[in-house]
Amino acid sequence: MGASSSRGPRLAAVAILAGGLTFASPALAASSEINAADTAWMIIATALVLMMTIPGLALFYSGMVRKKNVLATMAQSLAAVMIISLLWVAFGYSLSFVGDGPWLGSLDRAFLAGLGMDSVHPAAKTIPEALFMLYQMTFAIITVALVAGSVADRMRFSAYVMFAVGWFVFVYVPLAHWIWGGGFLARMGVIDFAGGLVVHLSAGTGGLVAALVMGRRHGYGTDNLSPFDLSLAVVGTGLLWVGWFGFNGGSALAVNSHAVMAILATHLAACAGAITWGAIEWSARRKPSVLGMISGAVAGLGTITPASGFVAPWHGIVIGVLAGLICYWACTWLKHRFNYDDSLDVFGVHGIGGLIGTLLAGVFATSSIGGVAGLLEGHPQQLLSQLYGVAVTLVWSAGVTYGLLKLVSAFVPLRVSREHELEGLDITQHGEALQ
Repeated sequence: MGASSSRGPRLAAVAILAGGLTFASPALAASSEINAADTAWMIIATALVLMMTIPGLALFYSGMVRKKNVLATMAQSLAAVMIISLLWVAFGYSLSFVGDGPWLGSLDRAFLAGLGMDSVHPAAKTIPEALFMLYQMTFAIITVALVAGSVADRMRFSAYVMFAVGWFVFVYVPLAHWIWGGGFLARMGVIDFAGGLVVHLSAGTGGLVAALVMGRRHGYGTDNLSPFDLSLAVVGTGLLWVGWFGFNGGSALAVNSHAVMAILATHLAACAGAITWGAIEWSARRKPSVLGMISGAVAGLGTITPASGFVAPWHGIVIGVLAGLICYWACTWLKHRFNYDDSLDVFGVHGIGGLIGTLLAGVFATSSIGGVAGLLEGHPQQLLSQLYGVAVTLVWSAGVTYGLLKLVSAFVPLRVSREHELEGLDITQHGEALQ
């Protein structure tokens, strides 16, 4: 999402091309703007981000629910891929990234009208516009899929499908345009390199509202709701972690040192988050849990996301430590204090992580890396801009999510019946179950 910095030797792309993989067609090679190395990297980054939803998020989420809801949880991630991909092509991309309105883009690229092989987008002039469109599609997909984690174990599949469509149209698309598509938040100087506001805070806030509206699971606080298979969640974490290199590194939109710095900060933040969360548990309970360590890693990844292209590597470590501390607090004390049932801690990890990461971007932003100076470089206005962006995202996501849930509930029940919830969503919603 961030603007690419000056080019340099593209060793990674040279290695790829030397291996016999050619990503540029003759038509692309003839273009004076489209760069084969950048195109190669962005194809890889796009695949990595799509991998984050299926299989990454699908495994991560399904490993933390009960056995009777594993397939239903995976189905929600799969549905997000299918539905959002088509909606993105139909109008989502155009409204998000085409046109310069303060509130929404235009429909000039609806159903990709006028998109040619040599077309480029002003934000990514060295790769085909079709690739830029596809890359941005993967962000929309995973954002919608993230919300489902808050209401795992109890949401009716038909209600989820209707909600996903509405949430994409009325929450994700406007936010993407406001921040990344040249909308009013971008004009006010709000920075979000790869999705602290657009992805994590919006999804976390929407998930919290959905959890509150739908109520707690039957047996919450009394029954054993422990994960079915944490090994699945660990594998999912690994796929998310690697995929995040495309998520944050790909947001440089070119194969250059800017992408490398974003990837380095991302990896260090994940490590610091995992160690911090594990250390807290080790100190408090004498045993560091696997669930805690993977939660800390994902917290670090989500928190560094908005800042990854603007900060130095050591900032990534600091941000990861803070992510481990604050997200742990949100998933334990805060959650228990207000007694809400955010099934997979989407708000505690992604919502809180996106919030603090966005603010810390305003603190640590380094002009020599991302072209923006933060508080530590004598530019306190950037932190104020970040605060405004957080406030807008919180209010918009919460308000629209609440309205959408009420609207969907007028057509179909949001929640499965008590009997179906106890029996399991796999069999009652999809007619199949793990043996």
